[in-house]
Amino acid sequence: MKSLVVATWLALVGMSAQAEPVLRLFNWNNEIAPATLQRFEQHCHCKVVEDYYGDNEEMLDKLAGGSNGYDLVVPTSYALQALIRQHQLHPLDKATLPNFKNLHPDYLQQNRPFDPGNRYGAPLLASLTVLGYNRDKMRQLAIPTNSWAAVFEPRYLSRIKGKVAVLDSPRDVLGSALLYLGKDPNSTRQADWQAAADVIRKAKPYWGSFNNQTYTKALAGGDVWLVLGYSNDLYQVMNDGNAAKRPFQISYSVQKEGNVLGLDNLAILQGSSQPALAQQFINFMLDGRNAADVSNLIGSINPNRAAAPFFSTTARHEPTIMMPPGQQKRILLKGQTAAQRQQLEQLWHDIKLGH
Repeated sequence: MKSLVVATWLALVGMSAQAEPVLRLFNWNNEIAPATLQRFEQHCHCKVVEDYYGDNEEMLDKLAGGSNGYDLVVPTSYALQALIRQHQLHPLDKATLPNFKNLHPDYLQQNRPFDPGNRYGAPLLASLTVLGYNRDKMRQLAIPTNSWAAVFEPRYLSRIKGKVAVLDSPRDVLGSALLYLGKDPNSTRQADWQAAADVIRKAKPYWGSFNNQTYTKALAGGDVWLVLGYSNDLYQVMNDGNAAKRPFQISYSVQKEGNVLGLDNLAILQGSSQPALAQQFINFMLDGRNAADVSNLIGSINPNRAAAPFFSTTARHEPTIMMPPGQQKRILLKGQTAAQRQQLEQLWHDIKLGH
């Protein structure tokens, strides 16, 4: 009888475990803090499973290739627009998102050309494509980190050859090169693309790597001294370095020519098996206390007005995080046609191969 009771208890435990809902999130690496996800799991008595991508193009290609099983995705505005056009997203049910009202009207307005009526995306965070650097080395070598010249001009790069890492992301790198040239990062003119490609080709011999995943570790470890990366990644490296009391300082800054702004959105995929749970997760992330995590722990610019009272002292003193919308030249990338995306990918492929 005792063995029967134990067996029954084990079966009930197994059924309970199987009944635990699972939310599958397709996301950027380091976009949402593990502590925030754990808090949601406790809140909803569910499990969150994440898969990661390195840039929007990778995410779009994977979803277009039939990768399924995800409930939520976190696209930047232009990628959100692409997913809407492909009918891959489920409209948000605003009636079950009372915290949607916390979003800053300026960020909703910026998102509207990509998502008319703000029907599909809930802005989660924003980041800038910027330069991160070993502050001691840059000062010692007199390299101007407030300009894209630092990463594109051979006269500066010759001082740090092999100590540079840039994102493996054509939109971000080409966009930054276009800004350096005084051009629109959203230009689709062939002459502008070729001019930006020429700038990159001249700089590339001095760069050490194209990398989305480990460039922050290389910077933190002193293997590289200058990176073209995302402000939220670099904020974490800077703070981790300070906590570890490394013998050199990591910093990052915006560039005088302007920066690409990435506004990332929570969006529900059309094939979600847990749309109600996905709605619950979005509303949870739009709560002020939870929204503050993306600034306190991740270092992102925050589109949520209710987050400010919960910002840490460190976040409050970080100029990039606290920069009001429109103060700096920050430009959202626009969507591209399939043909333009394919052409840009080919150009990027040729650049990386040295063609």
